[in-house]
Amino acid sequence: MSLLSVVVPCYNEEENVSFFYEELMKVQDFFSERQVELEVLYVDDGSRDNTVAEVKKLREKDGRVHLVSFSRNFGKEAAMFAGLENAQGDYVVIMDVDLQDPPSLLPEMYGYLQEGYDSVATRRVSRKGEPPVRSFFARMFYRLMKKISRTEIMDGARDYRLMTRQMVDAILSMQEYNRFTKGIFGWVGFRTKWLEYENIERAKGETKWNFWKLFIYSLDGITAFSTVPLMLASVVGVVFCVLAFVMILFIIIRKLLFGDPVSGWPSLVCIILMTSGVQFFCTGILGQYLAKTYMEVKKRPHYLVREKL
Repeated sequence: MSLLSVVVPCYNEEENVSFFYEELMKVQDFFSERQVELEVLYVDDGSRDNTVAEVKKLREKDGRVHLVSFSRNFGKEAAMFAGLENAQGDYVVIMDVDLQDPPSLLPEMYGYLQEGYDSVATRRVSRKGEPPVRSFFARMFYRLMKKISRTEIMDGARDYRLMTRQMVDAILSMQEYNRFTKGIFGWVGFRTKWLEYENIERAKGETKWNFWKLFIYSLDGITAFSTVPLMLASVVGVVFCVLAFVMILFIIIRKLLFGDPVSGWPSLVCIILMTSGVQFFCTGILGQYLAKTYMEVKKRPHYLVREKL
């Protein structure tokens, strides 16, 4: 029999652990008929509620349920990486425990793998239920990434993706500390089928992603898969050098032809503030890339395990 590993990152999701398991088991007959066994790997990202206890209850009932629990909160990227590292399946799928990734799509996704695809990815065609401001900035992020990065990142792409073992191994070969999995999926390539579906709201509980966390995550994606911001900083620097040279010529010519009338200090202050702002902006871009490099060279582990079942 083949083995399908279901990787489920969790952070304070005690309400959804059992609910997700029940929904997932609704498709087990489909896979049993095709000689595919399921294993469910919950990755606890340092939860402070009873998430671990709920997973252990499931494990007492079903030995196919496994647990990897972190020593603290390392973030969803680390949780997904840990899940892929510990998954033993011939096929591996990453799913959110809040059921925004519907298990009912798994049979169709598996069918496409049997047709020769290496992965089946999902994307939302709507953002129903999300705040309008959040949806707007999310769309702008994907448009920006399409323009500044050579890696394919689809608008509305989810982490919900079913992959072959070959693709999983390719992803695990990328050991970078600063991970942006949506970009990594596109970077490794392989033949991918995209499935579209309407946005589904969380089954229970509240999202752990606020606007600020999403903004930081978008910066991680930009710096991980594009060097255009560095080029932008260089271009802005050249433009301002040219403007400064032109202004020097202008001042010299004005002095020779018309003397040197006294100029107002407000305009001078505005120019100084603007150029200083641009300098700090460019320095900030360099700082972002330097910070990522700093974290990479430390060679720290992506996560630390407190308990593993």
